[in-house]
Amino acid sequence: MRKMLLAALSRVLQGPVAAAGRTGAVSEASRVMVASRNYADFANEATFEIKPCDLHRLEEGPATTAVLTREEGLHYYKTMQTIRRMELKSDQLYKQKIIRGFCHLYDGQEACCVGLEVAIKPTDHVITAYRAHGFTYARGVPVREILAELTGRKGGCAKGKGGSMHMYTKNFYGGNGIVGAQVPLGAGIALACKYFGKNEVCLTLYGDGAANQGQIFETYNMAALWKLPCIFICENNRYGMGTSVERAAASTDYYKRGDFIPGLRVDGMDVLCVREAAKFAAEYCRAGKGPIVMELQTYRYHGHSMSDPGISYRTREEIQEVRSKSDPITLLKDRMINNNLASVEELKEIDVAVRKEIEEAAQFATTDPEPPLEELGNHIYFNEPPFEVRGPNQWIKYKSLSHS
Repeated sequence: MRKMLLAALSRVLQGPVAAAGRTGAVSEASRVMVASRNYADFANEATFEIKPCDLHRLEEGPATTAVLTREEGLHYYKTMQTIRRMELKSDQLYKQKIIRGFCHLYDGQEACCVGLEVAIKPTDHVITAYRAHGFTYARGVPVREILAELTGRKGGCAKGKGGSMHMYTKNFYGGNGIVGAQVPLGAGIALACKYFGKNEVCLTLYGDGAANQGQIFETYNMAALWKLPCIFICENNRYGMGTSVERAAASTDYYKRGDFIPGLRVDGMDVLCVREAAKFAAEYCRAGKGPIVMELQTYRYHGHSMSDPGISYRTREEIQEVRSKSDPITLLKDRMINNNLASVEELKEIDVAVRKEIEEAAQFATTDPEPPLEELGNHIYFNEPPFEVRGPNQWIKYKSLSHS
């Protein structure tokens, strides 16, 4: 490689040549330089100081330094960038009236789902509220299946019948539309983990708006009594619909809300902070110590849903300030470039590849057929014999199949 580089440079520096030839030599030299840098000059890993977590009923917290390998950094960057671009494409398709109904976007909060996912095992469990697109992708569902679900097509991850709020895959239980209702379900999943003697945990997510729901406190109580391996995670993006946390909660220390359950408050805009905190929480639960509460301090760039412009209860300047100072993708990008884990050119290539993937997925999501009406009654039960479902009136019947 070095010989190739020297040869290219010597051709550039040789005596008078035709302008076209010189241009070709320069471009070849730059190409070889980039290739050389790609394979030879990057660091394999770097260590970063990260913001310490605030602790509740814990003597020690997660690590305050984090090691990031080049491979991990590129993976986190691509995953977060894919989620960001997917959500921006969803916004575009919604405004074109191709996506209809409820639609809650995740852009700005990408460090939460990515940091959590890389800290647990694929056999662990995740359940969240209706802002679910990022978690669906992080759990392994391809972009094309997510966008096709949003447009209500057969190729969607729920066969076009779930839409934005109801996406599922193995060990991912949605996507739940009722505020806070997924929290007792998450404790139930954790109870199953304990009952069957599996060394697994359940990540149970909810927002700062849902944090004031009574069913969440009932769930805390049962989870603590039964020492369930449940990580309760409050994604605090500062606004419950259009109401700021200060106007909605007498105490905004959501990580202390479990009272008798230990808690952590985490910088949810830093993927490494989230990863280290989630590793700590998972180890705590696997050790049989019972549940733990995590509060991720994050921010959503879009409004609550597509019907909310997001600027009647906060200023454009506030949103822009968060974007410029705390953006999770920019933070990771700067760390990687400044610590020689990647080059600007390499990350730009990832950006181009991501945009291409999103465009192809959007093409699929807008051309794939909608599910036929006959399939309306399918998938009510799992692994049951076929039966009939009554339609809008008693003379209309649909056949319900468990598999199709």
